[in-house]
Amino acid sequence: MAKNKNKSEKREKKKLAEDEADVPVSKKKKKQIAEVPEESAPERSPVTPQDPIGTEDLTPEELRVLERKLKKERKKEEKKLKREQERLALAGETKEEPTKPRAGELALEYLKRWSKKHPEWKFQKLRQTWLLMNMYDPEKIPNKHFKRLLKYLQGLKGSARETTIQQAEKYMKECDGRETQDEAEEQKLNRIREVLQLLS
Repeated sequence: MAKNKNKSEKREKKKLAEDEADVPVSKKKKKQIAEVPEESAPERSPVTPQDPIGTEDLTPEELRVLERKLKKERKKEEKKLKREQERLALAGETKEEPTKPRAGELALEYLKRWSKKHPEWKFQKLRQTWLLMNMYDPEKIPNKHFKRLLKYLQGLKGSARETTIQQAEKYMKECDGRETQDEAEEQKLNRIREVLQLLS
């Protein structure tokens, strides 16, 4: 019974506090509000959509009002996000992530560090493989980097060396079989010859 009395007094206090801004409260009512002991009333925590714990002492009507209010706020937030996405789509903007360096750029940087005997340089199979697969393409590996690559190939050992020689011989046969060669093919053929002379 005492709990119900405290709850009703608490509700009355809340209503009076809300009405206080609009209607002046009489001295008698203020005295009644002041007499309600604060320690006996449980504290309410702020209510969020995910936190229904603080709603235990609310009436069903208050709960409905609170739920409607929270639902309105969620809808507003969803509309705001939707408008932002539409605005970005209309403007042709997309949220771009910072671009990562491409494999070719990383491989050429790897080769550059090797040639300067950089203290941070260490062997990386992936970078070496990319260099070996693309070393005949002048667009991917420019001439200044190809000269470095030839020096790098001098230290090539084991199966990587054998595979590189076999690939070079295979490409040489393919290029010799063609009668007409353009400038790019001629440059590729010259690179193949240099690699075969170096490794054989």
